[in-house]
Amino acid sequence: MQKLRHILLLAVVAIAFGACNCKKSNETTQQKETCYHNDAVMAKIQQTNYYKDGAFDKAAAKEAYYQLMRYYGVPVAPVLKTAEFWVSDFAQKDFPNIGMGGIFWVNNIDHGYFGHDIYLLPGQMLVEHKHHAVENGAAKMESWHMRHGSAYFFGEGDATTPLPVKIPQSQIDKGAANSKNCKLLKEGGVLTLNKTGAWHFIIAGPKGAIITEYASPHFNEGLEFANKSVVF
Repeated sequence: MQKLRHILLLAVVAIAFGACNCKKSNETTQQKETCYHNDAVMAKIQQTNYYKDGAFDKAAAKEAYYQLMRYYGVPVAPVLKTAEFWVSDFAQKDFPNIGMGGIFWVNNIDHGYFGHDIYLLPGQMLVEHKHHAVENGAAKMESWHMRHGSAYFFGEGDATTPLPVKIPQSQIDKGAANSKNCKLLKEGGVLTLNKTGAWHFIIAGPKGAIITEYASPHFNEGLEFANKSVVF
């Protein structure tokens, strides 16, 4: 009897573990089980071709971010299937290394607050940039909350040596990776830009990153990129 109770207990634990790590997906006509933290998902993300006839394939890029969300068990909300969710390779033609996905949840200029989610694939770099004041408002000040994964945040200040992550060579060659003070932000952590108007960029960790940004209002005209070939 004691052995039977032990077997039943192990079965309950196994069921509970499966419930925490897997879910049923109804996104296809054939129901299938999708498990979180499946390394095959990361492999697919890294092996996908994000260009068709030389043009950036935004649909493929969005699907990669949906896969990243599923990897971390984050629901793909309906709004993320609309144009409100945008993706960019910053016109660098190197999306696996240079790019991002994002959605502006709120950009309230009248009351001075902004909420944004940033999605980065494994090792992907959000290019070096800064925010300056414009006629309608002050330079954007921001903090980042690491929801899932990890990322390296580069900013102005004393150089970190040795650097803990490789910077894409294309941005080094274009003089667009000058911020060398590096801080690793892990899941649950919060980091704030060290000063208003500072240059900064982000490189995701090996499992990608889903980041919530809290900030003062965003103005596209107040956004400046170190790499002048970048298109946002």
